[in-house]
Amino acid sequence: MQFIDQMLDVKKGRSRATYEHPLLESVCGDTFGVMIYQEQVQNAAKVLAGYTLGGADLLRRAMGKKDPVEMEKQRAKFVEGAEKTNNISKKLADQIFDKIAMFAGYGFNKSHSACYGHISYWTAYLKANHPVEFMAALLSNEIHNTDKIGVFVSECHRMGLEILPPNLNASQLRFSPEVAPNGSKAIRYGLAAIKNCGEGAMAIAVQDRERNGEFDSLDDFASRLDSKVVNKRILENLAKAGALDWTEESRSGMFNRLEQVVASASSAQRDRASGQVSMFDSMDFATPAAKTKSQSSAAAAEEWTKDERLAHEKELLGFYVTGHPLDKFRSVIDSNKYRKIGMIDDLDLSNPRERFPFAGMVRCLDSKITKSGKAFGVLVLEDFTGSCEIMLWGETFVPSRDAGLLEPGKIIRLKGNVQVDDRTGGRRITGYELSELKPKRTATNGKGPLELTLWTNRHSDRDLLEIKLAIRNHPGNTPLLLHFQNSAGRRLTVAAGESFNVKRNDELEEALGRWLEE
Repeated sequence: MQFIDQMLDVKKGRSRATYEHPLLESVCGDTFGVMIYQEQVQNAAKVLAGYTLGGADLLRRAMGKKDPVEMEKQRAKFVEGAEKTNNISKKLADQIFDKIAMFAGYGFNKSHSACYGHISYWTAYLKANHPVEFMAALLSNEIHNTDKIGVFVSECHRMGLEILPPNLNASQLRFSPEVAPNGSKAIRYGLAAIKNCGEGAMAIAVQDRERNGEFDSLDDFASRLDSKVVNKRILENLAKAGALDWTEESRSGMFNRLEQVVASASSAQRDRASGQVSMFDSMDFATPAAKTKSQSSAAAAEEWTKDERLAHEKELLGFYVTGHPLDKFRSVIDSNKYRKIGMIDDLDLSNPRERFPFAGMVRCLDSKITKSGKAFGVLVLEDFTGSCEIMLWGETFVPSRDAGLLEPGKIIRLKGNVQVDDRTGGRRITGYELSELKPKRTATNGKGPLELTLWTNRHSDRDLLEIKLAIRNHPGNTPLLLHFQNSAGRRLTVAAGESFNVKRNDELEEALGRWLEE
């Protein structure tokens, strides 16, 4: 990696290639003085030290495996051969051997490099010209790896692509392109990617939907599919993941009555299997009443808190769909006060001692001990643009002191020194000055605007009508702000006209609880 800039400078004519020995120009002159291919490593040994092609391949293998015993044997052979074949001094031969070993540690053979390069151009073209289809295929390729899905979803957000939540009446088995409610292209979450739901069961669900039409309710879904295929556990995970939100029942309500739903569906399936069909079934007398009763009891159940819903989404889907635990800190974290984790590569590192401000949520902390017995920590911090590891050393991290501050879910701020990792070529962060970040309090009692948030992948025109009805019943002098948010991180704020000003009180806040900005 450290030779890429050198190679580009030579290629662009900004500098000239340099060689430790003139014979090396015949080996890597066409790659601007940098060894890229394994064949070049072999040719260098053959030309400089008189190796046979078979012997040069053994040298390549030893260098690739970094076997210290074998490397010393090969070094002695190379130095001796270089002096004998081309009268190269021991000191220079040692230098050349070290450089060849460095290239051999990462080089591919030329044919493989050509194939990888070709595929890289293909994928780059598809990502640039067909981003929705490309990312949908990429997500589908990792459909059973929830952690990897979370990484790719973050990339979709970076690209400005919206991920629509799983929906039993809209999702395909895998991730699929779809037109979002706002008319833009988006990607619909695949049912088989929901953790612990099973690809086979979801395939049957999609087949039934395409054959017999969309499902009318949770009860309809459970009764139409064999309970041996779609069991209670799968229904629980569908409800927790938000794939049944279209029923307009609360997630907790559906979850709490699944025992009854499964028992009723199993009974109906047994009756159908034995040929016992009620004369009222075809007239559909009893079903609506039962449906209304079950849904009303579910509606009466208290919905899970926002944090509980988000925790379920993260566990089962790999990312947050209907919000983010950091939403209440968005105005602060999205401000220019803090740097974005997803844009670390864009930071100017001309001052190696500069400490950049970061803020986000603690995902996890791994406490470790050095060989000398000193404690250090590896912190994973997440903001709206992604997550990264941050190293904590010395007085910055004292386990007995910082245990509470660095619990998963805590919102913190810190200063980070960003440097280039010599081994990987990426950027690494060392953290300093950790402290808890307090949420910006929303003004109440008419002293500040009433702020509501609507998500494009969850809310609809019906939500706007409910909001309108609620505020019409509480006219006053407090301005109304509407924040429209999509899953790709884009946010638009609309200030409602004075005719929508409200009188803020407990009754109004209870009516608007689903959309109230925290």
